[in-house]
Amino acid sequence: MAPAVDVGESVTVADRLSEPQILSQEEISNLLKEAEARLREAHNRRVLSQSTSISAFASLPKLKGESLAIPYLQEQNGIARADPARLINAEHRKLADDVYVPEPVVKKEGKKAKETAGTDWFDMPKTELTPELKRDLQLLQMRNVLDPHRHYKSSGKGKIPAFSQTGTVIEGPTDFYSARLNKRERKQTFAEEIVAGEKENGRFKRKYNEIQEAKTSGKKAHYKKLKEQRKRRG
Repeated sequence: MAPAVDVGESVTVADRLSEPQILSQEEISNLLKEAEARLREAHNRRVLSQSTSISAFASLPKLKGESLAIPYLQEQNGIARADPARLINAEHRKLADDVYVPEPVVKKEGKKAKETAGTDWFDMPKTELTPELKRDLQLLQMRNVLDPHRHYKSSGKGKIPAFSQTGTVIEGPTDFYSARLNKRERKQTFAEEIVAGEKENGRFKRKYNEIQEAKTSGKKAHYKKLKEQRKRRG
């Protein structure tokens, strides 16, 4: 069992705790000493911080008024004038007053244009562009159009070669007779060969007519042509 507690005794203890405590003279003096010590410590810290800031300012170099630079501008009769002797350095003024002698111009030798492609390319000569050669080169660029049934390797962006040489293919004695060209069939340029081949097969004309027929399909001229064909059949 819990021990019995007297109600009157508990009330008396609570009343004692709620009452303000009365300090003795010795406790009051101790509290005053502690407060005085705290104030003294705060004052010492404040003085120390002020001394450090003053010492930092004292370490800065002092400016001497005698060593200041003399200004370039001076007032004369109410007008600001510059001292010409101080505007330009003495060495620069001496160079400016001397007579200027231009240095001799040495022309650099330009890079000489090569006349041939070199020994690695059998001294192929430089290209002499003529109208005939230009036309032949253009036809070579369009050879895949001229002969679509044969595959040709791409030869660049159509630039004219710096070095080139034209020649004639000579048939050997072992070639078959049908593979040779007689003098009448042999032409001087590619353009002449293409024109001669067109006269024989008429391929370009046939292709042109096919393209025109596809473009005009569905138009008025196309229906007129169909009507004429029907009339002929009828």
